[in-house]
Amino acid sequence: MADDATRAMIIDGKAFAASLVDRITTATAALIAGHGITPGLAVVIVGEDPASQIYVRNKGETTARAGMRSETHRLADTTSQDELLALVQALNDDPGIHGILVQLPLPSQIDSSAVLGAIDPDKDVDGFHVVNAGRLAVGLPGLVPCTPLGSTLLLKDRLGDLSGLHAVIVGRSNIVGKPMAQLLLAENCTVTVAHSRSRDLPALCRTADILVAAVGRPEMIRGDWIKPGATVIDVGINRVPALDPARAAEGKTRVVGDIAFAEALDVAGAITPVPGGVGPMTIACLLANTYVAACRAHGIVPSALDA
Repeated sequence: MADDATRAMIIDGKAFAASLVDRITTATAALIAGHGITPGLAVVIVGEDPASQIYVRNKGETTARAGMRSETHRLADTTSQDELLALVQALNDDPGIHGILVQLPLPSQIDSSAVLGAIDPDKDVDGFHVVNAGRLAVGLPGLVPCTPLGSTLLLKDRLGDLSGLHAVIVGRSNIVGKPMAQLLLAENCTVTVAHSRSRDLPALCRTADILVAAVGRPEMIRGDWIKPGATVIDVGINRVPALDPARAAEGKTRVVGDIAFAEALDVAGAITPVPGGVGPMTIACLLANTYVAACRAHGIVPSALDA
């Protein structure tokens, strides 16, 4: 095992996110004082999924602390698709709402793609609308998915100029993998997107200066898959049994990422922990997108938030 001097630097996403929220709070106060515009975020949750309830509560509290208007619409799990679409349209038409987020997953009677597609792209602060995906792909201003955006900010803070670095992204989802690839291409990285059918995945990962794990399989990527000195971004959030057998027998769990963290510490140059890495950046970037959307809705150039 490597000594402390040669172990990977831990990238503190929680601290960076707190700093970003502070900058958003300052920018929001200036927008209110200078233009009389309060950014407004509406979050819609359908049903009683416990994890979703916690996420939505945290989003609401952080939004309010940043000085923004925060609305939460809680709908029963029996809500029909037409009822949800009607609410989305009402929020589209509300000039005081600049960001709309429909919390996933949705109940089985609702087509998630239809609902996400009904959100005004200029209010789509999750960045999931096909219009925003297209804008990102061709380099036009749009709203970017929060987790890839937060991951990119952490990389730039750690490494500075990313030009010429080889980035390997393990996972090709529309939510993380694909937009992450587009963001890193825009930073002049050479990008490889790996997936379940990639051949010799360990060897492919070992070529990466930047390794982004977004595959949703606990600790799948081992330490010997990592190039010495690489910067590793672990997007995974997986619940596994507690280490203590007695606690595991009681159904207790712990959260781990897609990277075998203890092994990676001895190889990587820097790595995000789970929890406390990428996760806190997601809510911070949601607020950043809401602020940016409010500015653009009124023809105002947003302040830079990634300093």
